[in-house]
Amino acid sequence: MSTVKGGFSSIVRQAQKMQQQINRIQDSMASRVIEASAGGGRVTAYVNGRQELVNLKINAEVIDPDDPEMLEDMVLAAVSQAIKQSQEMVAEEVNKVTGGINIPGLF
Repeated sequence: MSTVKGGFSSIVRQAQKMQQQINRIQDSMASRVIEASAGGGRVTAYVNGRQELVNLKINAEVIDPDDPEMLEDMVLAAVSQAIKQSQEMVAEEVNKVTGGINIPGLF
């Protein structure tokens, strides 16, 4: 009986340690920024590892009052791509800790 209890206790400690490592990774991701562009680089979005938009650059040449939809599409594309790349960056770092194992509730 004590072997099972000790084994479970060990698993819980390992899971807690893994969660702490993941928390540290998530905290460190706030300072890492992903850059993604659309429209041939005319719109560039910058997203941190917390999937927060931290900067947006728009070249003046794409600001056309007669076609706001084009600019909207470029902004959406750049932001979406930056968020996707940011999520992939975080997942890659977390996988280093978890060994690629998807553990519900850890991330």
